Amino acid sequence: MSGQSKKAFGILFLLIWGGEASLLGGQDYDLERRRMVAFQLAGRDITDARVLGAMGRVPRHLFVNPVFRDRAYDDHPLPIEEGQTISQPYIVAFMTQSLSLRAGEKVLEIGTGSGYQAAVLACLTDRVYSIEIHCALAEKADRLLRRLGYEVRVRCGDGYHGWPEEAPFDAMMITSAAKLVPEPLLDQLRDGGRLVMPLEGAFGRQVLVLVTKTRGRPVVRRLLDVRFVPMTGEVESRNKRKK
Repeated sequence: MSGQSKKAFGILFLLIWGGEASLLGGQDYDLERRRMVAFQLAGRDITDARVLGAMGRVPRHLFVNPVFRDRAYDDHPLPIEEGQTISQPYIVAFMTQSLSLRAGEKVLEIGTGSGYQAAVLACLTDRVYSIEIHCALAEKADRLLRRLGYEVRVRCGDGYHGWPEEAPFDAMMITSAAKLVPEPLLDQLRDGGRLVMPLEGAFGRQVLVLVTKTRGRPVVRRLLDVRFVPMTGEVESRNKRKK
């Protein structure tokens, strides 16, 4: 067993058997979260100990609509306001692991949604920036993230344009599907930086890809088939103009 695997196993053991209850969620939610990490994540192919630790700490039930709170740790996405969704725990962990974030790196998330993914990222680095096109969602997520103590800068805007005044970024995550990587985002990614996003192909099929910027050009690696809500704003307008 490698050193990282041993560390991941140690975290997993604590998550399953540790009796410490969350001050916010209560013992039942803690148990559900530990089971989620054990069976949905570590039981599959999530091996990064830091990602497993983050997923075991962030109280997902506080980021979902109260109507669905009893399903917060189930293995599927859930609806939130503005016709958006909070991704299933496995996809959140998989996308996070794919970025291979290191402490101190600057990461940009496009699509704040409920703020859950941003909270997970904030467990790995203290330089998290997140953009949400729906201002009501951005404001709600910002309030919750602040209340829970996560260091995330949230703004309302069209993620297509990125956050140029804070560029370059070491990593980016786009949580909605587009046919191409938005050029402004690629420009704001440092050379050697990583970007993970769902790309939409023929017949609406989507595939999650990892894009590494190498000598100014994107090198794309396919990861797995997914289903995300479509990217809106400038991307949507450009698609309509092409039709």
